This record gives sequence, C-alpha cells and structure tokens, in this order.
Amino acid sequence: MTPDPFTKEAETWQVENHSYLMTALASVREQLLRHADQNLSSDRESTSTPVRRDRRKAKPGADPPALQKICTIFGLSEFECALLLLCAGMELESSFAPLCAAAQGDPQRTYPTFSLALAALPHAHWSALTPAAPLRHWRLIEMGAGSCLTTSPLRIDERILHYLIGVSQLDDRLMSFVTPVEANDDLVLSHWELSERLVTAWSTRRAGVSLPILQLCGYETSSKLAIANVACHFLGLHLYGLPAYSLPTAASDLTQFRLLWERETLLRPIALLLDCDEQDSLDASREAAIVNLSESLQGHLILTTTARKRARLRPMLTFDIHRPTTGEQRHIWTAALGQSAHLLNGQVDRLVTQFSLSAPVIQAVCTQATVEWENQSQDLSQTQGEGESPQLPALLWDLCRSQARPRLEDLAERIDVTATWNDLVLPDNQTQILKEITAQVQQRAKVYEQWGFAGKSGRGLGISGLFAGTSGTGKTMAAEVMAGKLRLDLYRIDLSQVVSKYIGETEKNLARVFDAAEMGGAILLFDEADALFGKRSEVKDSHDRHANIEVSYLLQRMEAFRGLSILTTNLKSALDTAFMRRLRFVVQFPFPDADQRAEIWRRVFPKATPTKNLDYKRLGQLNVAGGNIRNIALNAAFIAADAEEAVMMKHVLLAAKAEYMKLERPLTEAEMRGWG
Repeated sequence: MTPDPFTKEAETWQVENHSYLMTALASVREQLLRHADQNLSSDRESTSTPVRRDRRKAKPGADPPALQKICTIFGLSEFECALLLLCAGMELESSFAPLCAAAQGDPQRTYPTFSLALAALPHAHWSALTPAAPLRHWRLIEMGAGSCLTTSPLRIDERILHYLIGVSQLDDRLMSFVTPVEANDDLVLSHWELSERLVTAWSTRRAGVSLPILQLCGYETSSKLAIANVACHFLGLHLYGLPAYSLPTAASDLTQFRLLWERETLLRPIALLLDCDEQDSLDASREAAIVNLSESLQGHLILTTTARKRARLRPMLTFDIHRPTTGEQRHIWTAALGQSAHLLNGQVDRLVTQFSLSAPVIQAVCTQATVEWENQSQDLSQTQGEGESPQLPALLWDLCRSQARPRLEDLAERIDVTATWNDLVLPDNQTQILKEITAQVQQRAKVYEQWGFAGKSGRGLGISGLFAGTSGTGKTMAAEVMAGKLRLDLYRIDLSQVVSKYIGETEKNLARVFDAAEMGGAILLFDEADALFGKRSEVKDSHDRHANIEVSYLLQRMEAFRGLSILTTNLKSALDTAFMRRLRFVVQFPFPDADQRAEIWRRVFPKATPTKNLDYKRLGQLNVAGGNIRNIALNAAFIAADAEEAVMMKHVLLAAKAEYMKLERPLTEAEMRGWG
C-alpha cells in the first residue's frame, strides 16, 4: 500500500520511487538503443547489458518502490519486468516511440511488440507470452489488434501505470460497480462484540484453508454495514460495497470483474461487501452470478443478506445481526436527546418497546424532532410562556412510526386510519374489551421490561385478538380505531399474496410480514383469517402435511410476535382450536339491533353533510349491518347532491333499495313502516 500522500515519509517515498523507476526505464531504453544499432553483435547474449535495477536496499520498515512490489506480487521474471517497463516507457517518455520504430526497422511501428521484446531484451523466454503467464493473466499489459501474436501492439494497463508512478486508486472499471462503504462506526456494545468476532474469523486463518466468507444476516442494513466497516478498519482493509443488482450477469463481464478485483486485492488491502439484502427483487441470472462470484472470488468477501445463503466450495461463517438491545437503544435515545431527554417524562421506554430502531435512525429522529420542537416552542413562547412543550414526545413518536414503517407493499396494504371511538357502535362489553387491548399495548413497556415479564420467557409476549362476526359489523373499523388511539400503522394482510402453492414460500412470506411488523411497530390485520388460520386436517397426502406445517408455523410466530395482531373472521367455528388457545382476546361482534342501528345512522353522516328531517329511529328499522348502512348513506348523499338538495328520507329510500338489490333481499313492510 502506498504511504499516505500527506506525510513527510510519503514525500520521501515518492522521490525515491520516481528515481528507481527512471533508472529502470533508462536501462530498457539502453537495450532499445543497442538493438537499433546496426553494428549490434549477432551474439546478443554476450554483448547486451541486462536491465539494471536499482540495487539500493530500502530502509528497515520503509515501503519498497512500486516496481519492486509489482514484480514480487505477480512473480515477474527479469524479462517480464523489462517488457512491462518497455510498455510503461511509451507512456512516460517520448523517446521510446522512435526507438521502437528504429529497433523494429519500420517507421510505422512506433509501439512495443512481443517480437521486439524477444529480440531486444535480455533473458527473453517465450512462456512470458502465454495467456497463463502473469503479464496477460493479470492484464498488466493489453494487446491491440494485429495479424499475429508477436507483432500486435502492446500497452501497459492504466491502473498498473498509475501504480508504478505511485498513485494508488481503485481501477476505474471497478468503480463503475463498487463504492466505498461509509458507515457509522459508533457501535453499541453488542455490535462491537460482533465486529471483534469478524476480525477473529479472518485473523485466525489456518494454512491450506480458504479465507471464509462472512455472511451477515438480518434486516438491519445500517448495523450490518457499520459492523463490517469497523471490522475491516481493524484489519487495515478498505471496504467497498457492491449491490447484487449491479453485479454483471454475462459470463465474460463477470470473469473480468472477478479478475480485476483479485488483482486489486494484490495491489492494496481491500475487502468486498456484496449486498444481497434486496434478494427478493433479483432474477435467476443475478442469483446465479452471486453464487458464481462468491464461490470463485479470492480475497476478503462479506455477504449481507436477509435470508441465509449456503456456500459449497468456500467456507462460510454466518452471523445474525440484530438491532441494538432494549437497554442499548434506551442509552442511544438518552444520549441523542441530551438536555431534552428530561422533557419526555419517561416516554423513552415506550419508544424503545414499540419501535426497534438502529442507532443512526434514532440519532436522526432525535435531531429532527428537537429542531422542530424548538421552532414550535419559539412560536408558542409569546402566548404560552417558557416551559415544557408537550409536542416533543408526539414529534418523536410520529417520526419513529415513519422511519420504522415496514416495507410490505407486495404483501400487505397500509390502511389510512380515520375512525375514532365515536364512530364505533358496539355493546358496552365489546367496547370494554377493545379498550383493554389498547391499554395492554400502551403498558407493554412497564409490564414486560420494568416488571420483568419479558425476562421470564420470550414467548407469549404478543398481544393478539380475534374479531368474529358477520360482514359489516365493525371488525375492521374497530382495528382502525385502536390503531388511531395507539398512533400506530395498521396493515391489512393480502392473503392472496401471502399464501403460495410452492412449498416453503408461504412460511417465507409470513416471516417477512411478522419480522417487518415487529421492527416497525405495526399492527397486523389478517382479514378473513379463516382462509389462512383454518383447522389443521388429517394428513392424507403431502399437500395436507404441507398445509399443517404452514399452520404450525403461524402458531409459533403469533406466539412469539411482540406486536399486536388482529384476526377477523365471519366463521369463528372454522378456526383451529390451537389458535384459540394462543389468542389473548376474543371479541364477538354482534349484528346490531334496532337501537344500535339508529345510533349508527345518527353518526354516519359527517357534520358538513346537509340533512333534513331524517328520522333515525325509522332508519334503524332497516335490518342491515353497519357496513351496509355506510354504503346506503354514501349513495344517498350522491343522490341528494345530484338533485341539489339536502339528504332526506326519500334519498335514503332510493339508496336503500339499491343496496337491498345488491344483497338480493327485498325491503320488507316492517322495515318500511312509517316512511310515508
């Protein structure tokens, strides 16, 4: 590795390196002059002078000249070294071009060739020309187009030329694929320990055993990068990242990338981080390229993945990377908030329990929230005076929810929550259970962490509920109300995307759902859950066995899931009894009676909607659920708006008839009694 260019030692090295290179070039130039001389003896071995190398020894501990390192690293013979210098001279000294022409007896051939090298340079050997020899294998020189091997133009590789001069930077052809990894090195204790394990894994290499691939698994991308970066720093390695989707797939391009990278590892201490975190978006050709590169690439290689990979030809060590522990996150929050921490009144525990965030995200959230809070405080100070501002905890909570929001677009739908407790019409018992569920989510930090329940067992900490009832009775609305109260995101799981006919894919999709929701603090809503959480069947064939495995996996994940999961079903009896045991709450949503329907009608129209002479008691006679009432109210509003009138009973009647036709039910006389 070339010394730091900003030190006195580096300046001295640059001077000595230049002198050494010029001396070596002068020796090659002398050989060309001798060969160009028409009086040159036919016995070249007896009259030629070998390429002179500067025999001065470097000071103990000093970095040797670049030419010496090139020859040592790639095992170049004296002839190969001279040939490399011949090509370098073409770039560095103008006298080499006419000398090449004179030595070859052709004014048009102002470039080096193998033929010239074999004739003019001492200790020539044909094996230096072969593709397996260092000059061609490591692409130290490049061959131009020509009619035959020995007369084709030769040129030194640009990266090697820069290295000889003393400029050490990554090959431009590699820079189009990789970028330096810049990650936060302020690691928490658990991550420091992991980085030390990575250092040990690469430091304790046994003779005859290949350098192992280090695989970092998990969804915590920033922590994986930081851990890898710190480990490489301790090993003196420069870490470069390569996204898997940027990896070349054509065999020739992949081979060139591998060769150039391996050459670079010989020139300077570097490590490659192959980022496979976006594995779900990779096609088969890209997956094959990942396997090809990881199995064949020589040097320090780190894989970052969400799901474990296996290596056949190289040893691989796998490390699971988790977010900082609860205690570590609490410490990060306190340190990042600084003097503002006391304004949270103990809310840090709620943030830590609800949102599992990495150190960089916590620090960014604290910075943004503090700036916004200070700006709001300045605006309010003139009317409310100085003192604690209630906005800081709310700002932090909302920013955490935004930052932790899981990426589940292909498997789930995020519901924009607007419903409140006032929109929900249920019997008192059901409403009380919903409030108890909400309270348990709010008090998780105290019960699990402060009171020690999380330390007893990691299982059974999830809060789960079953909402059972016919369609339209308010099950989904109840989930929205709870999400709004808790100020958490609500995701409706798309079962058509989760359940797969391919073995193992359903479990994989469910793992993504639960893992992402747990890290993001989201509420999961499995709508029409009987389709997924149905009773396990007697095993009659492989399909039954696979279906039962899926159900068993769901049972385990629900029991271990620390968030709030809600199942809705129209058929409570269709659910597996094992699920019922693991559900903490079961809420039966009854079909609303006449009084409840009248109350729903009273609340269904927004305040801004003009209404006239609506008789909610008579509207309650319509024997439909809350979901149907909302449809009727909405359609009635459109009918009234089109007639440029306020919503009246006649508009509701028209909308009700349309809804009943959709339900394939007639409007009965009892339902219409008293409407006029």
